[in-house]
Amino acid sequence: MKKTLVILLLASLAACSAPEPEHVPQIVAGFVPAPGEPAQQAISRSRETAITRAVRKVSDSVVGINVVQVREYQARSPFGGDPFFEFFFPTRPYRQHVKSLGSGFVLDEEGYVLTNEHVVNNAVEIKVTLTDGSEHLADIVGLDQVADIALLKIREPKNLKPVTFGDSDQLIIGEWVIALGNPFGLFDLNAKPTVTVGVVSAVDQDFGKLDEHVYKDMIQTDASINQGNSGGPLVNALGEVIGMNTFIFSGGGRSGGSIGVGFAIPSNRLKKLVAELRKYGKINRSFSTGLQMDDLTPYMARYLGAPVSRGVIITNISKGSPAEKAGLKVYDIILEMNGISVKSTNDIFAIIADSDLRGGDVIRFKIWRDGEVLSVSMKLKKEKL
Repeated sequence: MKKTLVILLLASLAACSAPEPEHVPQIVAGFVPAPGEPAQQAISRSRETAITRAVRKVSDSVVGINVVQVREYQARSPFGGDPFFEFFFPTRPYRQHVKSLGSGFVLDEEGYVLTNEHVVNNAVEIKVTLTDGSEHLADIVGLDQVADIALLKIREPKNLKPVTFGDSDQLIIGEWVIALGNPFGLFDLNAKPTVTVGVVSAVDQDFGKLDEHVYKDMIQTDASINQGNSGGPLVNALGEVIGMNTFIFSGGGRSGGSIGVGFAIPSNRLKKLVAELRKYGKINRSFSTGLQMDDLTPYMARYLGAPVSRGVIITNISKGSPAEKAGLKVYDIILEMNGISVKSTNDIFAIIADSDLRGGDVIRFKIWRDGEVLSVSMKLKKEKL
């Protein structure tokens, strides 16, 4: 009995005199805090990713755009479409002020902001909201309906944070991208852009002419883009702008909610257009070829021995012109232009309109000459405004 009491007493004394264990840093989700770093700070740091860093870098450069536009509507006929009464009492269009919204992003500290043309088209008032909650009136410096791009300037700029552009030619299919903007006007709730994440689904998507716009070399992404996102930036994981969110495909065509098929104008195209808008306020699409053409007739085809009955024949070439430098000759028959079959001069004009061709662009022709089919490239000469 005494022996048992002695053992218990010794055990108690040992427990009382044992030194307290030193504090061992906890491992949180596989992340070990730095020496002296609070655990909560370590947890926050462990949740950071390339995406969150990119969002933090670019968020303050995104703006919400509120617009008052003038839109024209056609009044409904009280005669139910009866042609007799409508002849004597035709309906008249009327104009109405309509509020609209979109997104944009800051280009520099001078107050230049980039957005889509369709966001500010026919605007009588443009108000830009920054992420600090301040609202600023802005003016249109220049816009281009064909490219669907508009350059704005804030009247009293201060404390602006410009974006950094990336190289859209270096995009990798499948790399992460982030869309930021003002969908459904949510920017107005807390003056912060909404963020959605996806990947680059495809590049160099050419749609030709849609409505009054020409969309070419577009970036496709599955990052969710909704109404109000137009004009907002599409950025890579480094926080660099590689495109401007412009339109989507949905169950309702190019309107309605996102189904993961959105498109952005690539940054390298944006940079060229912005430089021209800043300098001239518009985009110069005038160019010269030195070509005179006419529709090929069956009689001409038989005379030349051509194996085709439809196409475009070259009737004259100016000396020193791009056509002469390219090696084109009179009586050459144009069969294709930029890979599209040509049957008449109207086809050529349609291809030019759908391709948004400008001075400096290169046209690829497939021609028939003296029994041979040849390929010829011609660089368009830019004309001064």
